[in-house]
Order: sequence, then C-alpha cells, then structure tokens
Amino acid sequence: MSSYKTIKERTAGFYKEKGSRFLSFAFPVNSEEEIKEILLQLKKEYHDARHICYAWILGENRQKMKSGDDGEPAGTAGKPILNQLLHTGCTNVLVAVVRYFGGTLLGTGGLANAYKTAAADALSKAVIEEKTEMLTLQITFPYERMNQIMSLLKSEGVKPSVSYLDQQVVVTFTFPCEETGQLTPRFSLYADVEIKIL
Repeated sequence: MSSYKTIKERTAGFYKEKGSRFLSFAFPVNSEEEIKEILLQLKKEYHDARHICYAWILGENRQKMKSGDDGEPAGTAGKPILNQLLHTGCTNVLVAVVRYFGGTLLGTGGLANAYKTAAADALSKAVIEEKTEMLTLQITFPYERMNQIMSLLKSEGVKPSVSYLDQQVVVTFTFPCEETGQLTPRFSLYADVEIKIL
C-alpha cells in the first residue's frame, strides 16, 4: 500500500538564545497555496518580529521542498529548519520559526543552531501519522445499474456520495491509489459505466 508520514495537527515550540526568542510552529499542509496563506497569517500575527523563516515539504514522495531565510544570512535559517523536517521522514508539513531579536548577534553558527533547535522543538511535539495515498473517483451510470454498482462498492467497503443527473446516477468516492487498479476493471465490464479520476 502506498503511504506516507505526516503530522496530525499544528504544534508549537520555543527556544531562547542571548535574548533572542524563537517561536516555532509545525503545520500539516496540502498545497503551496495553503502554505502561502499560513505564512501571511503568521506575518500579520507576529508583525513586530524581525524574521519569519520557514521550510516545507509537499507530495507523497516528498517531491517538492523549499526553505526561506527571510533576511537572515543565507543558509542560517531555512536550511537548518528543512534539515530537521527531512530528519522526521514526514511530508505535507510546513515549519515556520518567528524570531524576535534580543539585541545580541548570534553569528552564523549560533543562528543555524537556534533555528535548528526551535524547529526540532515544534516537530518533537507533533503526533506523526501514516496516511494512505487516496484517489477520488467519479462513476456515472444509468439508473438501472444502481443495484449492481452499489453492491460492488459495498463489497469494497466504499461509502460513496450519490447524486442524480437526468437519467444518470453520479457516484463519488475516495479509494486507496494502489487498489484502484483492482477496482476499475470491475466497472469496465459495463459499457454504459463511465469512470473519471477527479
């Protein structure tokens, strides 16, 4: 079964170094749009902070990742946060660290350690869960096929949402990606059944 690890819910962490405070947050996310929205919200909420640095990973195979230093010296913030996130083996996660400057410069090594430690604190509080990669399928068929199709879905443990369009029935449901190859051929036995991946 195709599955991936992510965090269950938002968590928060904290680290203090020479007067500078680092507030860290880990969020479960599903898209770059959602990430942008969260970062904008953090900038509004912590508008008086000096920096809001971040790292994120998206995709069941961790195919997209990005980090940002938000004005800190290159590689001292986003990269240490990303390394902590990579260490968890999770995906679909955003980690953001809000820094309030304490008046004393930390140097590049001190900064990297502070961001790494703050990120690790938020991630250490996260409940990691394994999720199965799912597909949303839509099946359209004539009303006369209703009993056959619903019986087939029931045998697979599927709880679909059903709607009616003219003389047609439209059934929508989610199903594990890896098992879809075993399910869809069963519907193709009927010439009047149309299957779409949404």
